[in-house]
Amino acid sequence: MKFNAAWWTSAVVVASIVSANAQEKAPDNWFNLDQNSGKVSGLGTEKAYQDLLKDMKPTRVIVGVLDSGVEVDHEDLKGKVWVNEKEIPNNGKDDDGNGYIDDVNGWNFLGGKGGKSVLHETLEMTRLYGELKPKYDGKKAEDMKGKADKAAFALWERVKKEYEAEQTETTATLTMVEGLLKSETELFAKAKKKLGVEKLTKEILATIADDDTELGGDNKKKLLKIVGSTGEEARIKRLKDGVVSLNDKIKFQLDPKNSIRKDVIGDDPNDLSNRFYGNNDVEGPDASHGTHVSGIIAANRNNTLGMKGVCNDCVIMSVRCVPDGDEADKDVANAIRYAVDNGALVLNMSFGKAYPKHKKYVDEALKYAAKKDVLLVHAAGNESLNKDETLNYPNRYFDDNRKCEGKNWLDIGAMTWHNDEHLPASFSNYGKKTVDVFAPGFEIYSTIPDGKYASFSGTSMAAPTVAGAAGLLLTYFPTLSSEQVKEIIMKSAHKNDTEVLVPGEDAKKVKFSDLSITGATVDLYEAIKLAKTYKGKRKMKK
Repeated sequence: MKFNAAWWTSAVVVASIVSANAQEKAPDNWFNLDQNSGKVSGLGTEKAYQDLLKDMKPTRVIVGVLDSGVEVDHEDLKGKVWVNEKEIPNNGKDDDGNGYIDDVNGWNFLGGKGGKSVLHETLEMTRLYGELKPKYDGKKAEDMKGKADKAAFALWERVKKEYEAEQTETTATLTMVEGLLKSETELFAKAKKKLGVEKLTKEILATIADDDTELGGDNKKKLLKIVGSTGEEARIKRLKDGVVSLNDKIKFQLDPKNSIRKDVIGDDPNDLSNRFYGNNDVEGPDASHGTHVSGIIAANRNNTLGMKGVCNDCVIMSVRCVPDGDEADKDVANAIRYAVDNGALVLNMSFGKAYPKHKKYVDEALKYAAKKDVLLVHAAGNESLNKDETLNYPNRYFDDNRKCEGKNWLDIGAMTWHNDEHLPASFSNYGKKTVDVFAPGFEIYSTIPDGKYASFSGTSMAAPTVAGAAGLLLTYFPTLSSEQVKEIIMKSAHKNDTEVLVPGEDAKKVKFSDLSITGATVDLYEAIKLAKTYKGKRKMKK
């Protein structure tokens, strides 16, 4: 599942509604601004380009975006998309012999014949529910004989409880959002009619008498909050999107009989012997998430269009493996191998799920990336959870006791631009032992399909700021190994002992330094300064 709080899952919908009402507009380009200015908590990208990089010559670095798809012809991504020069476009042949036909800009592991693609998928929890129910529903623990059966039954009990709770919560959330959409639409219409205007502004709303029986009191406060932050159109759109997404979740993600993958791809996700399936449609039916991620990493910094990416000399390789639902482990592992084999040095992975199915197969791919010296940047997740206690998948650990782990893995929490108790985003996962560092991930303005732009929030947005930073380091310091890049990012991160609200808690506070391994936020400016002191360990190709 794509880790993005702007996508309406029942776990983050309430937080999304609150942020739409209560937060002021994000400063322009805030994630690239200098956090040492005291105004925002950005990366320091602009200052780095101005002060540290102006006399240095960059090389090109490929960043693999393992995601929902990328609009490769977006106006702000022109020249920023990887091109497989060994492949002749659209000739129906595998010119470079890598097993993928016409893979000019990447590959779609969610594709099938005739250019079809999977959009909606089930949750892994739903798949397990459908798989285990026929065997264990109605049984008791004492009915289980062998060790394997006992373990499977324990998993069934957990899955059944969580699946049924998710069904109930999603239905309740849908009812709530539908109610808000109806009441707020009516409130806006009533206000505009009574005030005789087509568009509401703060100045016009201020003229409403506090004791007005229709628009005064709480209604006036609500209107002022919405108009003063997101605005009417954005607010109503968010609620409408919520209704659609929550209905889709009930219809697709929580339906154990969903057979879309089999119908479209024709591939068995449990048959791990086949790596060569899918098609070359790297955009897919909904590339909003992947295009947004890509813009953060590499949108053109030299034009006058919508926004600036972090790394001006990075190019994006689109590897589609993340549907609206939970990704299949098989697709994730094969996407990692594809990106690594085709030259990506950094992989952005803004996705995750609560249950694994073929963890060993994914772990083998992660180890393969480490062997090939590729850095993996992963979004920590948006459930406001302590990952020291509750892991999501994939993760850096290869064993249950967390002793064996990948050294080329970075797990990224999301922060806001506020240098106060609201520094960690309220939805972000965290962990003193499991989340490496925090980075900008709230109201990030970036590219979306149809040549447009939008602000999204989520650890999905925080991860690509770090993937972009890692890519930038490699464009100017190409001999650095993936482990060195990780070390530099963590050592140079901006330490912060501010007392902050624990994500997901209304009143509990801790020091920000207790929420991650570094206790810090990514500081690209300091990372570049530190990188200049390193002797690279990467084995360069001759």
